[in-house]
Amino acid sequence: MESALSIKGQATIPKAIRDHLHLRPGDRVKFFIHPDGTVVMLPKISVTALKGIVPRRRGRPVTLREIEAAIAAGATEGFRRGKRR
Repeated sequence: MESALSIKGQATIPKAIRDHLHLRPGDRVKFFIHPDGTVVMLPKISVTALKGIVPRRRGRPVTLREIEAAIAAGATEGFRRGKRR
């Protein structure tokens, strides 16, 4: 797939890519440049999309490691299901 740049430097993201990334009008994307020169575009996931992914516990507090693991798992799972807002 390809897209042409406008005079303003804007490009249209092909529909298949928008569908794959569950992008909707108004969504934001992030770009990352890797050391090997490749560029990756990912949807920007809002913090509110992460709400509720850390299970509530009675007794001992949840550790930072458990929180980070839950965020990674929940963000990935929510992204796969298209639940980003």
